[in-house]
Amino acid sequence: MAISFGVTVMPDPPYRRFLDLLVHAERNGFEYGWTYDSHVLWQESIPLLALAADRTTTMKLGHFVTNPGTREPTVLASAYATLHDISDGRMVMGIGRGDSARRVIGLQPVKVAEFEADCLMLRDFMNGREVQWNEKDLTLPWVRKELPDIPLYVAGYGPKALAVAGRVSDGVIIQLADPVIIEWIMDTARKAAEEAGRDPDALQCIVGAPSKVTSDMKQACEEVRWFPAMVSNHVMDLIERYGWNSDIPKELTDYVKARKFYDYKDHSRVGAAHGEFATDEICERFTVIGDAEQCAKKLRELEAVGVDQFNLYLMTEGQEEVLDIYGRDIIPQLANA
Repeated sequence: MAISFGVTVMPDPPYRRFLDLLVHAERNGFEYGWTYDSHVLWQESIPLLALAADRTTTMKLGHFVTNPGTREPTVLASAYATLHDISDGRMVMGIGRGDSARRVIGLQPVKVAEFEADCLMLRDFMNGREVQWNEKDLTLPWVRKELPDIPLYVAGYGPKALAVAGRVSDGVIIQLADPVIIEWIMDTARKAAEEAGRDPDALQCIVGAPSKVTSDMKQACEEVRWFPAMVSNHVMDLIERYGWNSDIPKELTDYVKARKFYDYKDHSRVGAAHGEFATDEICERFTVIGDAEQCAKKLRELEAVGVDQFNLYLMTEGQEEVLDIYGRDIIPQLANA
């Protein structure tokens, strides 16, 4: 199977811009349209996904990622089942323990055991199967049985979260484009899947990262420097839990030693001051940047280590131009490989 392509568009006002970019992406061959779920930093994304379902025709839609902490799990399941009806079966759920959505309102990410229980319930409940929840037998009787199941993809970096992904999800969401780290993450998740009696090879691998198509590497690095800084939030959590000398690859942990601070008001924004510590080398490893041929080469490397979908974080300058170049010069190359 050739690698597929998704795009993540921020739920930033004006909302019409969000919709225009998803429609533009669909025209350029992007099969998945994702958005963030951080209801204080940006606009509330569930209604925007409903509008996106109405404006698009084939694109699958979902959060990259939502969480069961700010969104009570039965409400989240009902929202997705409703969106699945509106979109005629095009929803996909990316879910994590909660970073910006939780921390901005003074809460920590959902505890791993609670997160696993939430994911297990969500996977069945949003797809019309009966669950036991809070000592109640619950079902969504109005779910359309003829629609395909909504897949559930779990985001994580550390061994415990990746074990949850292996045990309960349809695939792993990885926010970085470094083949060495991707291989370690997928090996960790697949080992847990195998131990749980699941088919480890059935776990999908979805990589999300910004991409800038240009021959000016210095400019490209400046536009994506915010991204390693965002990833560093999760890495700092890992170091706090597992220490500096764990089995987690040094390629993931060493770079955060230079980190000084993080300001959520500039979360995922080009030019964020908290990204200054990220070197050009880290920017190149974690993202997909360069001219069209360099980007295609990096994407082939990702495909070679088993990446099923590359999700382009559209948080750089010249957004339509990036989508057009992918649609014209990159997606056809990899689709026909």
